[in-house]
Amino acid sequence: MADKTFTLQIISPTRIFFDEEVDMVEMRTTEGEIGVLAGHIPLTAIVEPGVVKIHQEGKVREAALLDGFVEIRGNKVTVLAEACEWPDEIDVHRAEEAKLRAERRIGSGEKQVDMVRAELALKKALTRINLVSTLGK
Repeated sequence: MADKTFTLQIISPTRIFFDEEVDMVEMRTTEGEIGVLAGHIPLTAIVEPGVVKIHQEGKVREAALLDGFVEIRGNKVTVLAEACEWPDEIDVHRAEEAKLRAERRIGSGEKQVDMVRAELALKKALTRINLVSTLGK
């Protein structure tokens, strides 16, 4: 019987966020939601802002995963992330302010506004806010 766990590593520019054996990981990519179990086929994908769900020994931990790449190879999943934050690390007030700024930029109609960047900022803020509110912080 094959081993049912694999190594999940989530690395951001500022720290190694996570590096442990897990049973499953779920995240959002540009192609949609993905769930990875041990023995998954090799894959490289672009990660979109969303909640990463880490399944470990019958428990699920959630964190805000904000942009990056995921590589699945053998018995290891590596996520190179712009940022990844546990719910207790999220400053909800700051996320609310970022959401308002992004909504103002999107709604301004000004030609010099980088809409892709503004929409990405909005997705990141909403990911943080929704994660914290879902977990009842």
